[in-house]
Amino acid sequence: MVLFGLLLLPILLLLLLLYFIVRPRPINIPIKNRHLAIAKQAASEGARISLLARSVDQLQKAKESICQAYEVEVSIFSADVRDYDAVERAIKEAGPIDVLVVNHGVYYVEEFETQGLDVMKTMIDVNLMGSFNVIKAALPLMKDKKDKGPASIALMSSMAGQAGIYGFAAYSATKFGLRGLAEALQQELLVNNIHLSTICRNRFWARGVKRACTIFPPVTETSAREKMPEITKIILESSPGMKAEEVGKITIQGIKSGSFSIPCRLDGQAVAIATAGLSPQTSFLMASIEVVFAGLFRFLALLLQWRGYEIIEKYNYSHKKQQVE
Repeated sequence: MVLFGLLLLPILLLLLLLYFIVRPRPINIPIKNRHLAIAKQAASEGARISLLARSVDQLQKAKESICQAYEVEVSIFSADVRDYDAVERAIKEAGPIDVLVVNHGVYYVEEFETQGLDVMKTMIDVNLMGSFNVIKAALPLMKDKKDKGPASIALMSSMAGQAGIYGFAAYSATKFGLRGLAEALQQELLVNNIHLSTICRNRFWARGVKRACTIFPPVTETSAREKMPEITKIILESSPGMKAEEVGKITIQGIKSGSFSIPCRLDGQAVAIATAGLSPQTSFLMASIEVVFAGLFRFLALLLQWRGYEIIEKYNYSHKKQQVE
């Protein structure tokens, strides 16, 4: 019994220490009666929705789809996230914002050496600069709102923003950039009771208006895969895609709890723990898991990395062998 108590004591002391040092503090961010861009999932909880995208036709279809399913107010605004002035006008017209979901993005999969600089610039301008534009335009409204309750900014990232993937060099750079943005911005905005979240989703199968909450229309699956290297296809086969509805539910729950990192599925959670680094952590229990099992998850990450390199080496060996023959 004494031995058990001695073994338990360090664990209790660790939990107590983490309880005091973990920042930001756990928070509950209400969704009902809030502006939100994760459309249908938010609407199901009574949120007032504002949608921003380029295509007026797609916006109208999205609005009709939401209004048919839920009795909520939906406003639509047309703007390109690369145009700061247009974004600022649209956001000012939308009015007070409590929860902002920056969910736009494009991706093109191709080896870095052959991918055009114009394609890379498009991804940077949309995924990274577009996020700067949206957040910068929304911040004054979020800071000056009459209700001083907690607010949230959620950035749609990717597992490619946690670990580099063959063929995703430029895309990964934009998503890693979002993580850096969120970590630094959280420190600046904590005093304003604004909480940052990054949604690290798996591959996302979406067509038509299923991503009605998208601020920038996504690249279609066909165009994104046109120049996808065979190695990338092999690697991605082991990671099945997710439906938009799944991502929406996980996103809303994560935003409500004020989580900084919102992983999707068990493999996403494992990668989030392995790559936690200096990211904020609102849950002292999750912080405990990260501290205690950091070595184990680092080992699992190395195994995953080894598997990826093994695929690359085998493919290159097979390809060279075919060329010789």
